Amino acid sequence: MNLAKRITSLAVVALVMASCVDGKKKDEMVDATDSTEVAVDSTEAVAATTIVDVAAGNPDFSTLVAAVQAAGLVETLSGDGPFTVFAPTNAAFDKLPAGTVDGLLKPENVEKLKGLLTYHVLAGKFDAAAVTDAITQGKGKYTVTTVQGQKIDLSIKDSKVVLTDANGKTSTVVAADVAASNGVIHAIDSVVMPK
Repeated sequence: MNLAKRITSLAVVALVMASCVDGKKKDEMVDATDSTEVAVDSTEAVAATTIVDVAAGNPDFSTLVAAVQAAGLVETLSGDGPFTVFAPTNAAFDKLPAGTVDGLLKPENVEKLKGLLTYHVLAGKFDAAAVTDAITQGKGKYTVTTVQGQKIDLSIKDSKVVLTDANGKTSTVVAADVAASNGVIHAIDSVVMPK
């Protein structure tokens, strides 16, 4: 059973857009039994919808969109790219200590917010198949350099891609290959943090 059907059967709120990647590749990154998942709606066209448009069109990314706007990154992430964004859901931001998000959204913290957000972005398009292949070729680990400049380690645990940040904290991909005209989004269940 492909990912979209499995998630739909769990009645999780639908995310926007179709993925051109087949269900098997999605399943390599996402296990549909995770209660924090974001559903992929395979009925909507991607067309010229940028990463920012996709995120703005989904209520599960409202905190991320507010942060991108506050950091002045809308134009950048609406650019040609391609980009790969490991996008924290609202639930991921909710896991941060109380007041963290409000503090980051203050004008005096714009550089810190930019650093945090660009730590979730890779230059280039890395879909589920590319990520899992790289992890396999790396004998269980694939290290990537983010747009922010620091590294994140990618691995697979229980058939899910896991990100390990610069502080040793982990985040799991809960929805993979959300297509956009200028790249791809992988929704994650925790905010990763640079040093």
